[in-house]
Amino acid sequence: MVRTLIEEIELGSKNALLKINIIRYYINNGENTLADLGKEMDLSVPTVTKLVTELIEEGYVVDFGKQETTGGRRPNIYGVNPDSGYFVGVDIKHIWINIGLINFKGDMVESKFSIPFNYENTQDSFDKLCIIINDFVDHLSIPKPKILSAGINISGRVNSETGHSYSIYFFSEKPLSEIFQEHLGMHVTIDNDSRSMAYGEFMSGLVKGEKNILFVNVSWGLGLGIIIDGKLYYGKSGFSGEFGHLSAFDNEVLCHCGKKGCLETQASGSFIYRRFLEKIAEGNSSILEKRMKKGEHIIQEDILEAAMKEDMLAIELIEEVGNTLGKHIAGLINLFNPELVIIGGVVALTGDYLLLPIRSAVKKYSLNLVSKDSSIKLSKLGDKAGVVGACMLARSKMLGLI
Repeated sequence: MVRTLIEEIELGSKNALLKINIIRYYINNGENTLADLGKEMDLSVPTVTKLVTELIEEGYVVDFGKQETTGGRRPNIYGVNPDSGYFVGVDIKHIWINIGLINFKGDMVESKFSIPFNYENTQDSFDKLCIIINDFVDHLSIPKPKILSAGINISGRVNSETGHSYSIYFFSEKPLSEIFQEHLGMHVTIDNDSRSMAYGEFMSGLVKGEKNILFVNVSWGLGLGIIIDGKLYYGKSGFSGEFGHLSAFDNEVLCHCGKKGCLETQASGSFIYRRFLEKIAEGNSSILEKRMKKGEHIIQEDILEAAMKEDMLAIELIEEVGNTLGKHIAGLINLFNPELVIIGGVVALTGDYLLLPIRSAVKKYSLNLVSKDSSIKLSKLGDKAGVVGACMLARSKMLGLI
């Protein structure tokens, strides 16, 4: 059904565009009367009535019955039909996968977090990813044809318009989105993970009316999602937001991008992990020492968890990252003059250990007149930001809303 609507838009159908705008209005504002809808969209009541009636027949809108009023004739209220379609969102992390399912209205109805996964640029990793997604879909209570699209977050350089990923799973010239579709048997779009997280916060998280937003994703790597005037900023080919690959240091640390001196090499979860192991080897103490001496493998999350248990070595490294990040976020604030800077990603789950040094450095290095416009806050969605954003992007792209 949605595809028919999109096809009508591509053919230049004015009615189809109006229908999409009605769906957008209901998604953003909730249920309403036909009179209020017409006033908001500057359309006559007969026109709105005709369009909404067609959307009801097509299954996208529901008549919720009479509105409660204090007196007089009670008008009917209408809104999006939650059951008219569903959207899957897949957020791939360094060592696990989060998957969710939203209904047409945008409510999360199913989710599964921290599914073990080894994120590598190999065919085997890709095949296992598809198996995990198919297993999630197969165990849903809704039939697969009701899933209208899936959105998959990919780290690095992603051209979501063409469906190509150039940082991972770039095995052929064929669009990765098409390869996913062949393996999953459903419509698939891909997008950069940091951009998707920014969209999740924009649609269902911290954002309350702000239109110029930066989302800093501090995870194993370092990324940036940019929203300008209420719209995601992609750049020419979708490669915007490569914050982690700013040339920031004169070090000899080789970044995974193949260059040296990238910001990510000293301001990311991978830096915290690398320096933690080096510090332990140099004789520094930590509550994780005993486990390491037993030969246990320590991961990034163990170090972040240790910080929450007041492990001083872990805290010091997180604060070091915060200071480094704050200095460069100050530069972003000077460039973009945003209303809101959101700090998210796995490392941001340590809260004030990361946020406070960021704020302090921003205050020190940014232009006062510019930075006073910007609030710096932690992500509200936390580790759910990516999967929420992936679901929301799948719906918005399918409906032509972005």
